[in-house]
Amino acid sequence: MVVLFTDTDTDLTPKEAEEYGYHLISMPYMIDGKETYPYKDFEEFDSHAFYQQLREGTLPSTGALNPENYKEIFEPIFAEGNDILYVHFSRVMSATFDNMDLAVRELKVLYPGRKFYEIDTKGITIGSLNIVKEIGDLYKAGKSVAEIQAWAEKEVDRFAVYFFADDLTFFRRSGRVSGIAGIMGNMMGVRPIIHMNDEGQMVSVGKERGRIRAIEKLVDYVDQLAEDIYGHRVIVAHADAPDLAKMLADLLYEKYGSDLRVEVTVVNPTAGSHCGPDTVGVSFHAKHR
Repeated sequence: MVVLFTDTDTDLTPKEAEEYGYHLISMPYMIDGKETYPYKDFEEFDSHAFYQQLREGTLPSTGALNPENYKEIFEPIFAEGNDILYVHFSRVMSATFDNMDLAVRELKVLYPGRKFYEIDTKGITIGSLNIVKEIGDLYKAGKSVAEIQAWAEKEVDRFAVYFFADDLTFFRRSGRVSGIAGIMGNMMGVRPIIHMNDEGQMVSVGKERGRIRAIEKLVDYVDQLAEDIYGHRVIVAHADAPDLAKMLADLLYEKYGSDLRVEVTVVNPTAGSHCGPDTVGVSFHAKHR
């Protein structure tokens, strides 16, 4: 049997994980020296309380799991005689995967007959979530690992994600966005438009003045790049900005009609530690990223 894994950085909730059959790995964040593991240290994410802390000046940090953490997570599966398929957020965004590789190598010595498969979504939050859910659909339909891997090889780079950051304080601190240094940001009301490229990195691709123009620009990207948009989910995410997310969803419905399958979700706190509050984005099936 192949057991399916993903992580909380993909925005999948425990309820959704149960629906698709995923085991959910919790990726931690730290505030004032206290480390918190989503859905282990709390059952439901109070997104408003978390992002309000950030608005009031809190600057969280994030860290990698260590090899022992991964061994504790994966070893029971191998010990039961099962294999693992892990669909995870972008490998290039965290050193956590180096620690995972070490843990898996050690476990394979103990369990030489077991197999560990991974699919790098080359995204985070909704860029990953779209792929995680599609793979979950395949898994529920009884597709083999080989069939799922073949799908991923073709489709991972066809899920685009574009978003804007409302407060550059968080991205400046994290240093995770290429090309953002030249944007003046908050003082002038400029919102950088960011996307995940086909290497799994966040890259600034433009800027708009004001939230409304930034939202309209996201719709423009969907219009330019969308492919088979009715055959796949369009996922809108926000960091405690439900009104802005609704505005984006409404514009998409206005353009494409009520048959569009739009889902709205909240950015998980670990990724939200880097993007900050009032971030809004969209993920969709595209010609290319």
